[in-house]
Amino acid sequence: MWALFASGGFMMYPLALFSVLFVAVFIEKVVTLRNRKVLTSEVIHSIENLREPSDIPMAIRTCQRHDSPLAHIVQSGLEEAETPGGDVRQAMEDTGRREVKRLERYMVALETVAAASPLMGLLGTVFGMIRVFSIISIEGAGVATRLSGGISEALLTTAFGLVIGILALVSYNFFDSRVENYVIKIEANVHLLLKRIAQMRGTTTAELSKVSDATQN
Repeated sequence: MWALFASGGFMMYPLALFSVLFVAVFIEKVVTLRNRKVLTSEVIHSIENLREPSDIPMAIRTCQRHDSPLAHIVQSGLEEAETPGGDVRQAMEDTGRREVKRLERYMVALETVAAASPLMGLLGTVFGMIRVFSIISIEGAGVATRLSGGISEALLTTAFGLVIGILALVSYNFFDSRVENYVIKIEANVHLLLKRIAQMRGTTTAELSKVSDATQN
């Protein structure tokens, strides 16, 4: 296995680093984008059961027990709801922007690996072909062993770069779609919370309709 890796030339080393980066980011996203890590059922139930101002402290304590984007956003809104004149919408907007960035963490690295790996493989191919033509110009086309080394370097780096790039691209699209779905579900729960708080404050339906998405960038 090592001999095969080494025959790919020096470009195999940065590609190997990219593969390690891809695996690390993939594992991190699998762990952090689990449903119970983002949409905590207890927090959702606390929003649905919110009827009176006296229910707010209990809902806040529920949020404090969970380290999830939804819990943080809901907690910021509930804390402002207890403050006279508190801007619930603005508080959740600010927290929502931070939490969406948290969900998207390391996605840029995954996108970079997907885009750069095939290009690095292509660069390795170019170096391999340069080596082949250099040998031909010096020793002629009859040195099959040395020529095969250059061709092997060209093919291996291309294949390795494409494999990493394809896996990273598929993973990026999967996780990006998952983040978008979570944002939609968070927005739905945020709207429900705003509606509950508006009812407690006696806000009119017209005023409520002006409330923008709390997790929108």
